[in-house]
Amino acid sequence: FKKHNYEGGILTPCIAFMTIADQIQQVRGNIKQFCAEAGRSPAHVRLLAVSKTHPTSSIQAAFESGITEFGESYLQEAMIKIEDCRHLPISWHFIGPVQSNKTKDIAENFDWVQSVDREKILNRLSSQRPPHLAPLNICLQVNLFNEPQKQGASVEEIPMLLAISQELPNIKLRGLMVIPPKTDDFQQQMNQFEQVLTTYKQLQQSTPSMDTLSMGMSNDMRAAIFQQTNMIRIGTAIFGSRGTNHL
Repeated sequence: FKKHNYEGGILTPCIAFMTIADQIQQVRGNIKQFCAEAGRSPAHVRLLAVSKTHPTSSIQAAFESGITEFGESYLQEAMIKIEDCRHLPISWHFIGPVQSNKTKDIAENFDWVQSVDREKILNRLSSQRPPHLAPLNICLQVNLFNEPQKQGASVEEIPMLLAISQELPNIKLRGLMVIPPKTDDFQQQMNQFEQVLTTYKQLQQSTPSMDTLSMGMSNDMRAAIFQQTNMIRIGTAIFGSRGTNHL
């Protein structure tokens, strides 16, 4: 936001410093506005704060502004933050690529994994989830647009992964996570998210536990809200530009 200073008797604008609390308030205001435009309730859009590469102090500041769900992509960095925030009732989402040698730590320390894209990872997360913890919430990451540089199961692989997830103990399939091709064109964003929504609704018919469509980030959340997302993943608009803290 802007404020004004007097310089030599002339009123000149300058950019005021925005705190994390200010930025969260702005993001929530945007969610409210976009939901109103789409004829939806803001209560139906969950806000996941993507805190990867940002310090524990930023997470604590966001928590003090009412954020309780945080997304991390780098396990070693995330483990430090999780330990530092043990005293806070935070729900941790792993949203980065899942490597086989890291599934044990993920299964033991996270509440959600949104980036599952193959059978081996499903099996390992289920077998390594401690039995005293609630089932691990799982979203399948789907590469719906067949981008070779991106993680995610293909559309053809989804039925097999759905079937396997239904049979495994200690995990609960909750939905889909999608990162569409990047574009600043609103209509293109709408078209992409419409494809995702159609796939999600088709899968819901055979998988009643699916209740989460994780799509939409800082630059495309308006289109995602219009296309019925119920979880948006916001990093830059809350924490600013990414740091380089991951280990």
